[in-house]
Amino acid sequence: MSVALLARRLKLARSTVQARLERLESSGAIAGYTLRLGEAARITRIRATCMLTIEPRAQPSILARLRALPAVERVHTTSGRVDLLVQLGCTSTTELDEALDRIGNLAGVRSSESLVHLSTKLDRAV
Repeated sequence: MSVALLARRLKLARSTVQARLERLESSGAIAGYTLRLGEAARITRIRATCMLTIEPRAQPSILARLRALPAVERVHTTSGRVDLLVQLGCTSTTELDEALDRIGNLAGVRSSESLVHLSTKLDRAV
């Protein structure tokens, strides 16, 4: 929210709110700002997780190629039966299908399994 809107809601002068924010930033209490999508933005995306088993020593090159795919939102290493969890966000099933095909065909990927997210029952990240 803008400083002006925050000031109106707090019933303070905009300059007072701005000065306080600057002090919080300078002291390190505020380390940065991030974008948090509202529910309307999340509904329009089809989410999926792709579990990858990869060849030994193939991780650096696979990660570089995953970074280049716009549908890839997050990549996690794991200590289970799969090596990487790839979280995807797509605007259509066609886009998701193409992204999964590209990921499955990457050199060094032994196998992939995908899970399409149907609904969110708990999300503590928001």
